[in-house]
Amino acid sequence: MGTQGTLWVVGGGSGMGRAAAVVAAQKGWNVAVTGRRADAVSETASLIRTAGGDALEVPADARDEASLSEAHKRIVGHWGPVTAVVLAAGLNAPARTWGDQNIGEFAAIIDTNLTSVARVIDLVLPGMRAQGQGNIVVVSSRAAWRFSPGSGVAYMTSKTGLSALVASLNDQEGANGIKACHLCPGDVDTDFLSMRPEVPDAGQRSKMLSAEDIARSVQFILDSPQHVRIDELALSPIGQR
Repeated sequence: MGTQGTLWVVGGGSGMGRAAAVVAAQKGWNVAVTGRRADAVSETASLIRTAGGDALEVPADARDEASLSEAHKRIVGHWGPVTAVVLAAGLNAPARTWGDQNIGEFAAIIDTNLTSVARVIDLVLPGMRAQGQGNIVVVSSRAAWRFSPGSGVAYMTSKTGLSALVASLNDQEGANGIKACHLCPGDVDTDFLSMRPEVPDAGQRSKMLSAEDIARSVQFILDSPQHVRIDELALSPIGQR
């Protein structure tokens, strides 16, 4: 059993979420892993157990309120209230301008990147208030921190919205011992790059941040003393403009 508390990683089936889950488990957290694909969630849980951590597999679609609610109930029933949450589920599409985007894809991106974050937070807040503490890490994007037209209209809109969401949490829930961080990474070499109109080659990827870089940043936030709140943290690979 972990000694740090219960961490729920949403979007933990791959990429930054998976890396953050494994590192947190190594640091003593009980880690509940959520993702859309049960096989990917199982792979992450296996990595956690191999590293000596304790994992709970709770596959769910972040866009499905009932699915998320059931996952949360399983976590609480297994370990008790969630102490911290890392929100890393994300979506984008190759069509990224007003001239070529599909409004259905636009809505799906907003739902995945913004609304699903609110869904998860809404589920964990009562338990965090009861504990008198909670740590919420929202994995956003450099597109929320600097105007990034190449990332797409829907993606920029969703990620910029996360900035206000985190600020509202810190303003309203700080008195309850709850804190949130808006984490804004630049280019990261993960499978998410396959959603770009032009997929970067190996040479371009070699200059990017790694999922493990993001995991270290997440752990830095989780490791901070209870009285320390990191409102926003931006990191980029050297040379990114």
